[in-house]
Amino acid sequence: MKRVLVVEDEVKIARLVRDYLRQAGFDVLEAADGPGALSMARAERPDMIVLDLGLPGLDGFDVTRQLRATSSVPIIILTARSEESDRIVGLELGADDYITKPFSPKELVARIRAVLRRADATLGGGEVVRAGPLTIDIPKMRATVDGTEVELTSTEFDILLTMARQPGRIYTRAQLLDAVHGVSFESYERSVDAHIKNIRRKIEPDPRHPALVLTVYGVGYKFADA
Repeated sequence: MKRVLVVEDEVKIARLVRDYLRQAGFDVLEAADGPGALSMARAERPDMIVLDLGLPGLDGFDVTRQLRATSSVPIIILTARSEESDRIVGLELGADDYITKPFSPKELVARIRAVLRRADATLGGGEVVRAGPLTIDIPKMRATVDGTEVELTSTEFDILLTMARQPGRIYTRAQLLDAVHGVSFESYERSVDAHIKNIRRKIEPDPRHPALVLTVYGVGYKFADA
């Protein structure tokens, strides 16, 4: 049974999310503030974290930042903050998805399952993808650049894998979202830019002048030809 940590200080919302997740077959942990979220995440090692931003003690951005320093646990931000700038900051800090309130509990469950499927992916039974200095071990969800391991979230891993499988092929943002989520959401297409920025920061010698993940202006992105 997958274990989900729900971090939410509004009691009614926390109860609603908890009940839906339990009905969907998840084991649910709860925290109501930032320090409690960090403590429980480190002690219990959940498979997924659903995280509010407006938390007492330590906000969700700081929680995400501290978790990402040591962990690639999937994180879905669930918040009333709907501004694009907040969405981009959350994704750039390493969140895998971002859902705004009011929300559909059924959609939240579907998003959690989608992210967990990606985190558990073992496509190709032993398949390894190599593209230039990049090596991706799919079953282990492990990526290395020139032999140095790179810590990627499940969303970053899938976006990078999609492009690295076909170097030189140009992908639109919608196509990358489709590869990651199974369906493209037009309103979320700009979030791909945040994930690409994270990927470049982790794999490029100079992220400001990328040599591996290239922008095709007016279209999307591609992985450099070998």
